[in-house]
Amino acid sequence: MEDTVIHRLLKSYFGYDTFRPMQEEIIRHAIDGGDALVLMPTGGGKSICYQIPALALEGTTIVVSPLISLMKDQVGALQANGIEAEALNSSNDERLNRDIIDRCLEGRLKLLYISPERLVGGTLQLLRQAKIALIAIDEAHCISNWGHDFRPEYTQLGQLREALPGVPIMALTATADKITKRDILKQLNIEDAATFVGSFDRPNLSLDVKRGYSARDKLRYIIDLIARHPGESGIIYCLARKATEQLAAKLRTAGIAAGVYHAGLPNSERDRVQNDFVADRLQVICATIAFGMGIDKSNVRFVVHYNLPKSIESFYQEIGRGGRDGLPCETVLFYNISDIITLRKFAGESGQHEINLEKLARMQEYAEAQVCRRRILLNYFGEASDKACGNCDVCHNPPRAIDGTTIVQKALSAIARAEERIGFTTAINILRGNMTPDIVAQRYYELKTFGAGHDIPQRDWRDYMLQMLQMGFIEIAYDDDRHLRITDLGREVLYGKRPAQLAVIVREECGPKARKQRPKKEAAATATTTATAGDRELFELLRATRKRIADEHRWPAYVVLSDRSLHQLAATKPTTLTAFGNCYGVGTHKRDTFGAAFIAVIKEYIARHPDPTGP
Repeated sequence: MEDTVIHRLLKSYFGYDTFRPMQEEIIRHAIDGGDALVLMPTGGGKSICYQIPALALEGTTIVVSPLISLMKDQVGALQANGIEAEALNSSNDERLNRDIIDRCLEGRLKLLYISPERLVGGTLQLLRQAKIALIAIDEAHCISNWGHDFRPEYTQLGQLREALPGVPIMALTATADKITKRDILKQLNIEDAATFVGSFDRPNLSLDVKRGYSARDKLRYIIDLIARHPGESGIIYCLARKATEQLAAKLRTAGIAAGVYHAGLPNSERDRVQNDFVADRLQVICATIAFGMGIDKSNVRFVVHYNLPKSIESFYQEIGRGGRDGLPCETVLFYNISDIITLRKFAGESGQHEINLEKLARMQEYAEAQVCRRRILLNYFGEASDKACGNCDVCHNPPRAIDGTTIVQKALSAIARAEERIGFTTAINILRGNMTPDIVAQRYYELKTFGAGHDIPQRDWRDYMLQMLQMGFIEIAYDDDRHLRITDLGREVLYGKRPAQLAVIVREECGPKARKQRPKKEAAATATTTATAGDRELFELLRATRKRIADEHRWPAYVVLSDRSLHQLAATKPTTLTAFGNCYGVGTHKRDTFGAAFIAVIKEYIARHPDPTGP
């Protein structure tokens, strides 16, 4: 097949002028009949890799997907582009499902989305009668016991090779280490498949870590962050269900439209919240890791991790849900000692505790990094990088080291004098001289080190203690009520045999004063968004038009046009269908279907705002 054909399909259906790196190579491999494992980050353009072959090949492409919501969103987006696509799932009535099957058997569907349960539960035998061009298995890490989201129903997909011999299989995932990749290929009986690993570099995502913040400081920072993104969407991931509910309640009290999503809610409530978020009726979702796999929302402008994630794979997939349209997205990770303690406990109780503890250790190393965070992420996924990204907190504020020997000795002395029977909170209370009930009950106020660190703020002590833990001066006795123990290395520092270096703590202020004097990096991120917005007033008018069209079709707004497309329309102000069709993300079907409505808004705006430099 000529190169011009797949480029024409890309432009006419999706409105893109060029492929992203590696997409064209994957597409050509699939069209030539080859099996493939595609590893690309969330938002990296995996869907195009099987959607273009589906359009180019004769017959129907089967897309195995784990969630009804994911199928619904992708089918809606394809239909908005004028592509014959449907989904077989339990939310349809059986008459509709039967009609979809008939259309597939008659060759009138280009893409058919289906869950693994329904596929192997009888539908596969029906589909053997159809002309199947390609099988795409989305979220393929679900098939592996080593994957972070293993699903037993996926393991039956090994039947596909035998049931549909000769049909190429494409497995796609955003997160898979070497063990998971090998297992995916084995489970699907495609060991000889070509493996394609796309770039994991998402330069539009800023990377920021905030260490030692209290719950109050976190809330202040989050409210400030949301204020920087008026009318824009964001996701906040929490470790516990209760935390999502408490945080959402506080945000609603602050006047922010926030919803809750976790596995403990009824399916109907989760569906409602997700639909409201996708349709922009909710600005913020406070969620556990149960949320996100079925989200293709392109205009998420901030992703916050209220707690440390359990692995870099999970973290990268979750932040990847931001900025899918290529525009700037802020990502913020809050990190505290309590997160490490909780996650190590969870990992120790899991069925694969050794590998889970190792992944958690890598996540902790990332959070405590003294080098460019993006380099750490790229190197983790096997993409060598030796340059600083300039868009993470470490690059913006390279850390300085101080002689922390005295600070470390004070903390170690407090632990030693308490006979190593205390945890982090009590140690800090001793150092700060806080008369808490526990301090009084145990008479720790009589210790020589009581109040020895009163001049250091409590949250700074949390940060220093975390550094001490990472550097091996102390350890946690998980089998003894998580009490702190001084290591041999720590005793050398305590007795003056070894100096200790600590990173200088640089923490941004929270509240109104901080909003007036934001660090340059945050101002730069906002400026980037503003610079791409074109005329803001026109952008808002176009956004209202997009919402009206989306509501009429019961689609998410971004299915009609992405924010990136609206920004370009606001900047270039096309007044003809031809010019409108040349804008980013506008294919032939969207040009012909929605173009007139957007052009009318642009013409009206131009009439009210004539160009003063014009004739």
